Amino acid sequence: MRGSTVLPGQGNNGEPGEDGMPTHRLQVPMPNALPFAIGTFDTIGPMSRAPFPHRHTFHEIVHVTGGTGGHVVDLSRFALRPPHLCFIAPGQVHHWEGVTGLEGRVILFTDDFLVDHPADRYVLRALARRSWLDLTDDAARDTARLVADLDAEYREGAAGFQSVLRALLHILVVRSARLPAPRPAVAPPPPVHDGISSASHSRPGSVASEFETLLGAPAGVVRSVRACAERLGVSVSYLSEAVKAATGRTPGELIRQARVHEAKRLLLRTELSVRQVAQRVGFDDPAYFCRFFRRETGASPGDFRRGVGDFHHDHRLESIAGPDSSA
Repeated sequence: MRGSTVLPGQGNNGEPGEDGMPTHRLQVPMPNALPFAIGTFDTIGPMSRAPFPHRHTFHEIVHVTGGTGGHVVDLSRFALRPPHLCFIAPGQVHHWEGVTGLEGRVILFTDDFLVDHPADRYVLRALARRSWLDLTDDAARDTARLVADLDAEYREGAAGFQSVLRALLHILVVRSARLPAPRPAVAPPPPVHDGISSASHSRPGSVASEFETLLGAPAGVVRSVRACAERLGVSVSYLSEAVKAATGRTPGELIRQARVHEAKRLLLRTELSVRQVAQRVGFDDPAYFCRFFRRETGASPGDFRRGVGDFHHDHRLESIAGPDSSA
């Protein structure tokens, strides 16, 4: 086995971390030191079909070719009716639910692996907002060939296989971004020209994309526009102008949206108390957090959690999970 996912500092037992949400990191044993792994659910290991909510520090693409059950990504549950492609970005929460006969391949990699096509990380995060894609017969054949080529290159490790892997992954990402979404619940991926998204051609566009990546990072929700600007090495005014130009929204609005979305994840997928959830998303005062959550969602944290049955149901791409999704 060349790749596996493990819980940092905890082995493979799946115990929750301090925030109640296990975070998996990519562990690729020698001699293959690439931050990349591909294999079946069996060869990658039991964490590839983990039945408990968790998040990653890396990207995951799942090509499902067989099985029944469900896959929960953030706030939506998708029924398995293979073939599917699933994209999970760093920081997203997911788990498998009641699956039997799960077949296919899992592709794991970090942003560092995208060195030849750095703009792909923005397209991948846009795909992760759509998350779960059904495949037509033609798309299924093309995807199966690409994934099989990736798997063969990885296993054989012939001369120059690293560059071939990066090229094949780039093709898979670009072609996946072309697949139609059932409805425009979120903004579509930016147009791609020779692997470079139009949003990232300019410095403001790049800053806006990095800001979006920062909001989705699994390390925790950033609390303020100033903190984001400092992390990105720009001024508050420059960040505000760049994000407004790229998204039509202010950084403050997007930070509030990210905090609400993370709170929803923790309320539905962990047993943390409301006070603990409030602290996790940056509120020292639980009462203030409750007012904030009600203002943004129309429900109290407790009511939202008790209404889990209203949100945890089967979707066949009717609901697109992501920061722009409403519960």
